[in-house]
Amino acid sequence: ERLLAGVLTSRATLNTLAVAVNRTVAHHFHRTFFFTGLRSPKVPHGMTVIAHGDDRPVWLMYETVRHLHQHYGSEYDWFLLAQDDTYMQADRLSELVGHLSAGQDLYMGRAEEFIGGEEKARYCHGGYSYLLSRSLLARLQPHLDTCRNDILSVRPDEWLGRCIIDYLGLSCVEVHQVKTIDLCFIFLCIHQMQISNLSHLTPEGKAGVTWPIGINSPFKPKTRFEVINWDYFTEEHIYSCTDGSPKCEMRGADRADVSAILEVAVERLNEHYQPQLRFRKRRLLNGYRRFDPTRGMEYILDLALEAFTQKGHSQVIAKRVNLLRPLSAVEIIPMPYVTEATRVQVILPVTAQDQDYVGNFLDMYVTNTLDTHDNVLLTFLFIYDPFDAQRVSQADVFAGVKSMIGEVEKRYGDVKIPWISVKTEVPSQVKLMDIISKKHPVDTLFFLSSVWTEVSADFLNRCRMNAISNWQVFFPVHFQEYHPAVIYRDQQPSASSTFASESLRDGHFDRHIFDEACFYNADYMSARTKMAADILENEELMESMDVYDIFVRYSGLHVFRAVEPALIQKYVRRACNPRFSEDIYHRCVLSNLESLGSRSHLAMALFEQEQANST
Repeated sequence: ERLLAGVLTSRATLNTLAVAVNRTVAHHFHRTFFFTGLRSPKVPHGMTVIAHGDDRPVWLMYETVRHLHQHYGSEYDWFLLAQDDTYMQADRLSELVGHLSAGQDLYMGRAEEFIGGEEKARYCHGGYSYLLSRSLLARLQPHLDTCRNDILSVRPDEWLGRCIIDYLGLSCVEVHQVKTIDLCFIFLCIHQMQISNLSHLTPEGKAGVTWPIGINSPFKPKTRFEVINWDYFTEEHIYSCTDGSPKCEMRGADRADVSAILEVAVERLNEHYQPQLRFRKRRLLNGYRRFDPTRGMEYILDLALEAFTQKGHSQVIAKRVNLLRPLSAVEIIPMPYVTEATRVQVILPVTAQDQDYVGNFLDMYVTNTLDTHDNVLLTFLFIYDPFDAQRVSQADVFAGVKSMIGEVEKRYGDVKIPWISVKTEVPSQVKLMDIISKKHPVDTLFFLSSVWTEVSADFLNRCRMNAISNWQVFFPVHFQEYHPAVIYRDQQPSASSTFASESLRDGHFDRHIFDEACFYNADYMSARTKMAADILENEELMESMDVYDIFVRYSGLHVFRAVEPALIQKYVRRACNPRFSEDIYHRCVLSNLESLGSRSHLAMALFEQEQANST
């Protein structure tokens, strides 16, 4: 392991300062020990406390260094010693030791002069913490007893520094140059000017310093498919719209963003050129921006500026400026452990109107799960309306589907595909999931599917990874194919568009539909329990909500909504039920409209129709 932290504390501060250090710093290090002279009657929970039996500061330092070498000298490369009132950037310390070689003697920290001393040697001040390498600790160990008896000091950091200087000939350093990779690592923060000054030591030299200094260099695409496009804009319009329009009005957050960038651009120009020149914006000639995920939002602005000299003369000039709005501190959120070996229980609701699509669903399911022996189970949920339910003994509307299920079970002898029959006039998701939930264990991972979905192994793995029990539910945005009659018209589909679901075909990600979902049964049951009180006050609530609404309003879990390229649906015109809530019905209608084709496809179809009518 790379780094062990030793915190020097006391009986009086063990339950206050030491606890604060443990809560804020300890998780950044592999091991953290708290060394004290006398043990407190109450030891804080979760902390490793070592009491030496003597609270004299120098004695505590001596015993601590001896203990670290004796018990951990062969297990760790670096040892950090700090006081319990030290403020540390623990993540940067962990990163620092990752770049240092443990095979060298190094005594590193904040270098201080000895009190009353005239020598050049320095000791590391204990108030800032300091690093000791494993090799230095090994060389120092034989001299510890001599230092304890011969060196007189009341400060433990001075005593240790004097011991290292007298017997090893090493002084405390703040800067250490690692010659093998020609980089300088500094114990404290490196400012941008220092980065520029030190750039000649890097393998790329000064030419390797990118703008702005201290920010990641721009993303470099490896293929043409990875090129990040620039979006063109003016002060009034943007020419890349979310709905596919070639031009739309600049509004909301986009307008505020552009206004702020223009203001900053003129302000920085004035800071750079004053007092010789002063600038005032006339208008934006051209604007370009793109989001680089490695560094932030980049801008290129062509500005028409009125430039004023000190004598009052003015002239309108055009000037191009580059700006970057860098990403702020990126937070890595720890997530619970998940595995791709979890069994997925696929739930497939089917109405009488949907059964024509079941054959294609079963074909894809068999190919992608049964033939590959994936850990997946399938359950059908047959939804009968009251009329069909009364006639089920004479003419079962789902007889054909049940026959197909029987054929699959016959082909795969060890496979059973159960079904559940439900009678309802309004097949709301919540009603159906209530029935399913009661018939499965609480640790079941559900994938709520639809008959138009093409189930793939890639998606099932992401279902397992993105649905985390008692933490997160996953609502994928499927890729919806456009209407083939609009896309191809009188032409036959090309060979590339007839492939199976490995590649995306002509279509779009349908953000209006929330039918597909991955979640654990225990999470659904918990959310439904919290919803029970509201149902007593409003019995129609179940028909006005879907499973997505349940998790958003009542679960308190992360609701992860993301596009899913491996979840593909063929074109279908959905039957929108007006008995559902207005929001659900409206989303269904929008999905049907936007799934007909893209603007260019629809425009071409209208153009050809007008051409045909005119002839």
